[in-house]
Amino acid sequence: MSNQTFIEVEAKFAVDDTTAVPDLTALTAVESAGETAHHSLSAIYYDTADLRLTRAKITLRRRTGGKDDGWHIKLPGSTGRTELHAELTDPSTPPTELLEAVRAIIRREPLAPIAQVDNNRAETPLFDAAGDQVAEFCDDRVTAWSLLPGGQQTSWREWEVELSGELAETVEGAALLHEATSLLINRGARKSASASKLATALGDSAAAAPVPPYMSTEGLEEDSPAKAVVDSLRVQRDRLVEWDPKVRNDEWDSVHQMRVATRELRSLLETFEGILAGDQLTHIENELKELAALLGTARDAEVVEERFAGLLDSDTTGMIDGPAAEHVRGDMRREYERAHKRILRTLDSERYLSLLDAIDALLANPPLASDSPAEDSAEASAADSADSETEAGTETGDAFDSSSPAAPAAPAETRSSEEILYEHLERGYKKLVKRHKAAEEHYPDTSLPLHQREEYVHDVRKAAKKLRYSANAAKDSGLKAGKLSKACKELQEILGYYQDAVTSRDRIEKLANGARQRGEDTFAYGMLYQREMTRGDQALQDYPKAVKEIKKAFKKVEPKKK
Repeated sequence: MSNQTFIEVEAKFAVDDTTAVPDLTALTAVESAGETAHHSLSAIYYDTADLRLTRAKITLRRRTGGKDDGWHIKLPGSTGRTELHAELTDPSTPPTELLEAVRAIIRREPLAPIAQVDNNRAETPLFDAAGDQVAEFCDDRVTAWSLLPGGQQTSWREWEVELSGELAETVEGAALLHEATSLLINRGARKSASASKLATALGDSAAAAPVPPYMSTEGLEEDSPAKAVVDSLRVQRDRLVEWDPKVRNDEWDSVHQMRVATRELRSLLETFEGILAGDQLTHIENELKELAALLGTARDAEVVEERFAGLLDSDTTGMIDGPAAEHVRGDMRREYERAHKRILRTLDSERYLSLLDAIDALLANPPLASDSPAEDSAEASAADSADSETEAGTETGDAFDSSSPAAPAAPAETRSSEEILYEHLERGYKKLVKRHKAAEEHYPDTSLPLHQREEYVHDVRKAAKKLRYSANAAKDSGLKAGKLSKACKELQEILGYYQDAVTSRDRIEKLANGARQRGEDTFAYGMLYQREMTRGDQALQDYPKAVKEIKKAFKKVEPKKK
């Protein structure tokens, strides 16, 4: 069997041994039930000693028997589970091509059997009026053994209804599962309390497994600013690792989401220097910057491709000639595919795994800064003057944002956690206000080159993004920063749409230059360029209101003095 990918969408039910299977043709979408086949299935599940896959809701198994025996990995998804299959090989060696999908999770940790699940399955296909299979009903009688210390044997019966083929991710499929759930529960079944057979097999024995070091919160005071920051970093670390297999599988929006997690991690490290400190922060920030730049190349191509398709599909003039349309549709797709291949090479590299190890080491042993007034002042000044991140990860000037040294902070023992976090939040807010003023002054100045004017607007977006990330961390510590985060997100989205128009327009200009060199007509490119200019201007209409909302929201953040 060659490697295959499936989307699994199903519903599971617990059921007593004596409960009879109902007539499933009572379901609206089911016209007939096929012949029931019986299979004896046996699966061995694998994981690391600290159950990294299980904690990530991922299963890796080697199953014999049935129509799909082989190695399987199941990954969580938005509507169901992505299931990767590989052919049956030696039990001691899971296929490399499957392990690549979870490399960011298991890293270099060895895998070992953690459970055995044997299943006597009665499998019935369900067909619609056209004779097409719409679902499969499975009546499973399971015996399982946890192979973890303290594990026990368990037996149970369960029913599964799994959607077939393209029905898996449709509204019709969701309606079928909903109706099946009502039918089966009315006939004595119960919604399964466990998401998988593995979770039921492990039972309480999973709680005895060691916890991965990065998940530990020992050594941090519950209400300390350091814990709030580390908790926020851990959330983004988990998002980065969660999106890794989806990027490898080239799932929709996965590159964008992984890039967001990468950039938010870096932004949090930069913003909260002074709470955390040390050379390892600088190393991680630099590595995250390069990863974000790599992801950004693919993301920009993806965004521009979508915008190009929209421009072509909405054209009513009929004046876009064939060669121009082919380049507009095809060039960005090819650029994205090249960029995605570079991403895959990076995700398979030792450098990338070392970055993930470094992040985990930081979370396991956060490098806390001593909170002396001198250090606070120096680091505040440094944080104010540092801002190197751009959409594509390149350096830009920030001459208009030079900050004077911050006033010495009060001794740590006189300040609450909320006050310390507020100081860092206030610094980000002041930076945003400065950049907004610079944009107000320079963007209307048509004596400046267009790209220079646009860079001022882009700087505002970067500051809003950082302030939003900081607000997300601060609100979890007790600060009333939720509305500030929401207001920053609104401004970020407005300016993000504007930046997409700028990026798209720049690509159109490059396409036009290429067409000119080939001796082709460039009129269509000029027309598309002007449309993107108009769309960019329209995006900025709500900009002043969004800035006012941020100013209004920030006034409500300051903590009460104790």
